[in-house]
Amino acid sequence: MSPDHLRTLAQAFRDTFDLAADAAVEGLAYQGIAAWDSVGHMRLVAAIETAFDLMLDTDDVIGMSDFAKAVEIVGRHLDEGLSP
Repeated sequence: MSPDHLRTLAQAFRDTFDLAADAAVEGLAYQGIAAWDSVGHMRLVAAIETAFDLMLDTDDVIGMSDFAKAVEIVGRHLDEGLSP
């Protein structure tokens, strides 16, 4: 995933969970902060889908357990979009 995409993803986390602009997001995990509950999770999914103009499938939504997994999932979708 490109540095620009990583910044976009990190910003989606910060915006969704109302974190400071310089807040580290790399260690965030589902239910690791109060804002990342089931409703916050769906808000995060919507923010990611909007930011990257993609649609996550159910398995991806369920499997997005932390920031690192989000990087993996979004990266896979971005790579798929580049395939002929």
